[in-house]
Amino acid sequence: MENPTREDAFNLLKEFTKSDSLIKHGLSVEGVMRYFAKKNNEDVEKWGIIGLIHDHDYEMYPEEHCHKAREIMEERGWPEEYIRAVQSHGYGICVDVIPETLLEKTLYAIDELTGLITATALVRPSKSIMDVKVKSVKKKWKTKQFSTGVDRSIIEKGAEDLGVELADLINDTILGMREVADSIGLKGLIEE
Repeated sequence: MENPTREDAFNLLKEFTKSDSLIKHGLSVEGVMRYFAKKNNEDVEKWGIIGLIHDHDYEMYPEEHCHKAREIMEERGWPEEYIRAVQSHGYGICVDVIPETLLEKTLYAIDELTGLITATALVRPSKSIMDVKVKSVKKKWKTKQFSTGVDRSIIEKGAEDLGVELADLINDTILGMREVADSIGLKGLIEE
C-alpha cells in the first residue's frame, strides 16, 4: 500500500476499535493533525491519516499498544513512515521510538491534549468545543483531579520539542478540533 487513503485508515480504525469515544478521539486527533499540516504547509492527507489511526490497536491490545500497531500495519503493507509515526506517539509510555519529524512531534504533543480539551468542553454548559478558550483549559490543567488520565508532562514535553508555548499549542489544538466539532460530538448547544 504505497499511498493509503483516508478510507483505508478509517477502515483500519473501525476494524480494531468499537468504542465510540475512541473513534471520536481518532477523529479529533485527525482534525488537529490536518489543522497543523495546513499551518505548516505539510501533507494534509498524510498527517490526517496518521492522526486517525494512531490508536487503532489500543482497544484490542492495550498491553501491546504501539507494538501491535506495527505488526498490524506491516501485515497490511502500510508505509514505514506511517508505522513509525504511529509508534512514536507512544514514546516513553510504551515504546522507545523517539518523535523526530515535525509530524511525529506534533502527534506526540497533541494526542493527550485533545483528551483534556474534550473533557473541558464536556463540562461546559454548552457541551461544545466552539466556546472553549485557552484559559478554560489552563484552569482545568491545574486541577489535578480533573481528567486524571491525561499526562500533562507529555503535553509539556511535546510543546517543548516543537518549540512552541503551551498556550499556543492549546489554542491551535482547540481550533483544529473546532473544524471537526460535528464528527466528534462537540458541536454542543451552540448555534452559528
